[in-house]
Amino acid sequence: MTPLVLIAAEGKQSAEVTDWSARIGWVVGLLLFIALVYWLMRQGWKWRGTLQSDLPALPTAPEEPGEPRPALLTTSGRYHGSTTAGQWLDRIVAHGLGVRSRVELTLTDRGLDVERTGAPSFFVPAANLRGARLDKGIAGKVLTEGGLLVVTWAHGDRLIDSGFRSDHAAEHAAWVEALNTLTHDQEGAR
Repeated sequence: MTPLVLIAAEGKQSAEVTDWSARIGWVVGLLLFIALVYWLMRQGWKWRGTLQSDLPALPTAPEEPGEPRPALLTTSGRYHGSTTAGQWLDRIVAHGLGVRSRVELTLTDRGLDVERTGAPSFFVPAANLRGARLDKGIAGKVLTEGGLLVVTWAHGDRLIDSGFRSDHAAEHAAWVEALNTLTHDQEGAR
């Protein structure tokens, strides 16, 4: 009986011990790969900004020397970015236009004042407004049909689409109507 017991004992092996050096090597390699991907994304963002460096500086709201103009509409919400008009994936990053942020929109007969938190604010004069529409997406953001207010405006020699989403999406239709009315009035004045 003794030989049979020895054969059974030889067949059992303990569980393999974790190879910590290999595991640490894989983790470090993965972290380096993730860092490389983020660095390449940042370089791409900077390169896009360099390619768009011909875009003039963003206009600011005019100082009102006399009585203040009444606001036609105001809302708060989210600014989702700007693209070349008609090309919803061609994001514009120059002058901070590619940065998402909270926004306060104010429409007056002078134009559209875009006050952003954590990013440069800008002003679109009424003469530069080209129209507004409801859409479902802009570079990096896709919503349900009509969930995004897209304002088209001229800046320098470019037409730009800027995407906004109000905290109260039911207001979007009123914004489209008011912006298109203001645009039509400006075209009639030219």
